[in-house]
Amino acid sequence: MNPRWLKTLKEYVEALLVAVVLALIIRAFVVQAFKIPTGSMLETLQIGDQLLVSKFHYGLKMPFSDRILVDVYEPQHGDIVVFEYPFDEKLDSSRPTLKDVDFVKRIVGVPGDTVEIRAKEVYVNGKHVTGPYVQHTMADIEPSPLPEGHPDVTVDPKTYFDHCESASAPCSAKRDWMPKITVPEGKYFCMGDNRDESFDSRFWGFVDRSAIKGKAMIIYWSWTSPTHIRWERIGRLLH
Repeated sequence: MNPRWLKTLKEYVEALLVAVVLALIIRAFVVQAFKIPTGSMLETLQIGDQLLVSKFHYGLKMPFSDRILVDVYEPQHGDIVVFEYPFDEKLDSSRPTLKDVDFVKRIVGVPGDTVEIRAKEVYVNGKHVTGPYVQHTMADIEPSPLPEGHPDVTVDPKTYFDHCESASAPCSAKRDWMPKITVPEGKYFCMGDNRDESFDSRFWGFVDRSAIKGKAMIIYWSWTSPTHIRWERIGRLLH
């Protein structure tokens, strides 16, 4: 092979390797793309939205682990976060496809908060929490499983959460009702904005701090098909 062509090929290979390494570093530490596959965050996030998630926002993690090396910001109320679903081999045996799957939800409760749900309405530390992002698509309200006038006590999450689906009979009321539960240290209570059609902390419990991968920042692309691009959503900041 001609030495000149050999030199050119070597330069291209080196440039490609550098680009790959830089891309891996950026994905591991700085930003990652995430595609919305379901309607649990409607109307804030549409199916087909593609997000950029800041992985550095909540701290620098050790590669290939959940250990945080440098703290930056702590997750806050209202943050839209991407995290790994807290898969349980026993409780999620009927849902093997959820293993190693990322979810996107909004933080409702941070460590130390008491969270309660009464007839679809969310209360954090006794204060009603809502916003223009909250959507209810079903007018019906499930009967409360709690006795009338039940005492205001903090429930042990281990005796309440069982990873059940909202559609299952024994757990359907969890969509609309939840007794006061205190968020443990290092944990977060997350819900979808589309409250009636979201599989979230109401059903499977808390999100561990180490499972949070980053904060959703901006929609960089959105479409329903190659011929239907939602230009008006591209570049939209998330809050």
